[in-house]
Amino acid sequence: MTDVTIEKPVLEPTGALSVETVLSVKHWNEHLFSFRISRPASFRFRSGEFIMIGLKGDNGKPLLRAYSIASPAWDEEIEFLSIKVQDGPLTSKLQKIEPGDQIYLGRKPTGTLVTDALLPGKRLFMLSTGTGLAPFLSLPRDPDVYEFYEQVVVVHSVRRVSDLAFRDEMEGKWGDDPLVSEQAPNQFHYVPTVTREPFDGHTARIDKLVESGALFEGIPGAAKFDPDTDRIMMCGSMEMIKQFGAYFEEQGFTEGSNAAPGQFVIERAFVG
Repeated sequence: MTDVTIEKPVLEPTGALSVETVLSVKHWNEHLFSFRISRPASFRFRSGEFIMIGLKGDNGKPLLRAYSIASPAWDEEIEFLSIKVQDGPLTSKLQKIEPGDQIYLGRKPTGTLVTDALLPGKRLFMLSTGTGLAPFLSLPRDPDVYEFYEQVVVVHSVRRVSDLAFRDEMEGKWGDDPLVSEQAPNQFHYVPTVTREPFDGHTARIDKLVESGALFEGIPGAAKFDPDTDRIMMCGSMEMIKQFGAYFEEQGFTEGSNAAPGQFVIERAFVG
């Protein structure tokens, strides 16, 4: 028997897309993976932004989707976090990538999950479900965030313990990160919660943690959200975004944007 070599499609850059190389892939479980790709020397973005990435579709044209960038703006590589959808037009192919493969990368990052879209405050809360964690992996590794806020909090709600991607890094308060290893131990807080499996931490949904005050345990300041001091970013399920969007407006928070900074922001590119 002879080994059969499967030819990988060769991608060609376009005016809107560069072609990058997959550098590493990590499969967290059967439906969650992350991967790192090369970064063009000219590629600039703000921590928290998203970009179009993709592969060649069955019709030979680029098949693209918007993905939040999970690496900080200073990183020499670009990282992404993705679910695996077996019949998904893109993710069915994307989950099979290997180091050395080619991938399309858009040239124009954008988004509202950035500090520019928020007014100054004391505490930054980043509320996420599932792969909505991705932009909140970027921001806590950006040293500027620790200059803008006294406390930086990532809340991550998932169904299973194995869905807690990057748990070790966050529990370690980014100790191996060269640019934030001094600020993060005193300013960074990680609040994971697992809703459908036994867990040695929180097991309630984010709204219940807010109601009980459990979300604020160990975080300096009030055990509730305060529009005068707290700034909020949200990314994840549509249910969570809509629920908390209404909640924060009722509490006197205003939604921000790049043009008009406010007290909370969501990424509308991912919300129906």
